[in-house]
Amino acid sequence: MYGSVWSAAVYGVEGRMIQMEFDISSGLPHVAVVGLPDAAVRESIDRVRSSVRNCGWKFPLERITINLAPADLRKEGTSYDLAMAIGILGTSGQLNLSPFRNMLVAGELSLDGTTRPIPGILSLVDEARKQGFTQVLVPSENAPEAVLVSGIEVYSLSTLAQLRQVADSPDNLSNLLFSPNLSYTSPMNKSELPVEGQEDYADVRGQEHAKRAMTVAAAGMHNILLSGPPGTGKTMLIRRLPTILPLLTEDEALEVSKLYSVSGKWEHSSTGLIQTRPFRSPHHSISPAGLIGGGSLPKPGEISLAHRGVLFLDELPEFPRQTLEVLRQPLEDRYVTISRTRAVYRFPSHFMLAGSMNPCPCGNFQATEHSICTCTPARLHHYRSRLSGPLLDRIDMQLEVPRISLHSTNNKVISSAQLREQVMQAHQRQLQRYRHLPLRFNCELRGSWLQQYCALSTASSTMLQQVYDELGLSIRAHDRILKLARTIADLEDCEQIEIGHLAEAISYRKLDRPA
Repeated sequence: MYGSVWSAAVYGVEGRMIQMEFDISSGLPHVAVVGLPDAAVRESIDRVRSSVRNCGWKFPLERITINLAPADLRKEGTSYDLAMAIGILGTSGQLNLSPFRNMLVAGELSLDGTTRPIPGILSLVDEARKQGFTQVLVPSENAPEAVLVSGIEVYSLSTLAQLRQVADSPDNLSNLLFSPNLSYTSPMNKSELPVEGQEDYADVRGQEHAKRAMTVAAAGMHNILLSGPPGTGKTMLIRRLPTILPLLTEDEALEVSKLYSVSGKWEHSSTGLIQTRPFRSPHHSISPAGLIGGGSLPKPGEISLAHRGVLFLDELPEFPRQTLEVLRQPLEDRYVTISRTRAVYRFPSHFMLAGSMNPCPCGNFQATEHSICTCTPARLHHYRSRLSGPLLDRIDMQLEVPRISLHSTNNKVISSAQLREQVMQAHQRQLQRYRHLPLRFNCELRGSWLQQYCALSTASSTMLQQVYDELGLSIRAHDRILKLARTIADLEDCEQIEIGHLAEAISYRKLDRPA
């Protein structure tokens, strides 16, 4: 007897469809799983056997062969349990397989037949949609997540025993249809995202130049580094950055939600795609693998969890240099590639890097007229050398945040709502300008696009050439100044980059040095 069921597994951040073929023949009771299964897949036989028996079904006492196709792809994880149980029951004649032939089936089983949620269900269902499937069967706890993919009917299962009604009549499958009342809200743990209204740039007194810089960074999604003595508001400024960023678009929301689904950071009790741009702030003790992702079965790291949002590295020089250097390629390519013996995994990592640092380990270097720096020249050199030239080159904006006097804190208060309005208008200009290109923000400009959209007047070009020669800038730093100037022009609602825009962009490059 032969039968087949479609399942799927996560590879990186995307799903891959897996056809499960079942053959039951006469012989000594034995179950063979072929098609490069790992230990977790082989162990699923014992879970499935117990689940089937404890739900009142009969597990066939015959020779069972299960093929996972394509056979050259390594199969890992527990997402095949539910499909394996349905395939065995159908092939043995206890269940009609016809309702499941063109349906994706994925989920884990416990020994009593209860279904358990699996990570990455959003990626699996999205892949099924791309392959032409219109129906999926998933654990009940995964259903609110699966239903977010448009054009898919989601059937949910709490226990294997519910399939008895389908065995009696295939038409009863409609009883398992999941139809929640959805709202477009974040399914993530709210503590992982800044709450709108909780923090505001109105809380930051003074530092108008720094606020302007944060607005420019948000408008073009530019990387930014703030340097200054302790207590000048560097961390406050960056932590309020998400309050002026626009919400994710529908496509971006799906990308980010997939990453959080794969990494297991999805709250199954919630509904809706992630709407707010992620804000990740790892501790400086994080390992390179924790930052970029890794593991025997690679999972997204912090830079991927910050995709389409902000990665905040507080006290940047406190991070080991080896950890910081792994950021260089993702900052350029906007994705990270993790190679393993059996496969190559690719995770998106299009994030805005926001960092802060003190001018020296003690924090008193040139802080005030009366401050005394206790750092030796060797210690100061070691501290600053953790930020390599190539890494600084990739940080568009390098800004000094000085200590302010008390009377300067009485200036006009600027709220996040006011700054966000400016940022939204600049984003709309970019969206309109690049509507026919595979990019959205000025930070993504490169090559011929950079030349086309960042053209300078003769006077501006002469000034930039002079700065390039005097500071010994690299070509990368030169290009990032052009992108900054383009963003500043957008904030000023100007189509042409003027010399004032270029001068402001150059003023944000305080730490430039030859690579």
